[in-house]
Amino acid sequence: MVIFEVETKARVEDVNKLKDRVRKIANFSKKEIKKDSYFGLMEGNYPKKKFRIRHDGEKKIINFKKSMREYGDKFIVVKEEFEFRIKNPKPFLTFMMELGFKQWIKKTKESETYLYKKDKRLAIEINKIKHLGAFIEIEYLAKKNEIKKAIKEIKGVLKELKIKPNHIDNTGYTKMLWKKGIKN
Repeated sequence: MVIFEVETKARVEDVNKLKDRVRKIANFSKKEIKKDSYFGLMEGNYPKKKFRIRHDGEKKIINFKKSMREYGDKFIVVKEEFEFRIKNPKPFLTFMMELGFKQWIKKTKESETYLYKKDKRLAIEINKIKHLGAFIEIEYLAKKNEIKKAIKEIKGVLKELKIKPNHIDNTGYTKMLWKKGIKN
């Protein structure tokens, strides 16, 4: 099945105030630390294509996302998401490096995830990204025919949480880290 990640992200100034607002509309689900290693097919200093290996303490997951700009807008990003679990990533990495991929950036993300009370498929994450600070992500994993519904729900949650449009920043964390010159 094809899954689309429909999401928005915003910088957070006051994490405690935001958590209070989130708890009114969503239930706490989990807290975790995600350690991501990104590998890129380099074109100059920035990768033309990239994938990540995520380790959350329990499992390792390979993930690749393909931007679907035709479905999003300036506030919402839509990406087709491909991922699978892997026990031992070494053979896979050897294969990908033979194809030209190189280790690019490492990212550590401390996440608190909440599930929206009106629709448990909508997740609200309050994240602390090492070297970048605090962010909120509002994400809906949708089938193709649910993308419009997901966008509408996310925009509704933005209003409920009083997140102003000028706080939205859908620049990828890896691009933010890269611009700061941080690789690990």
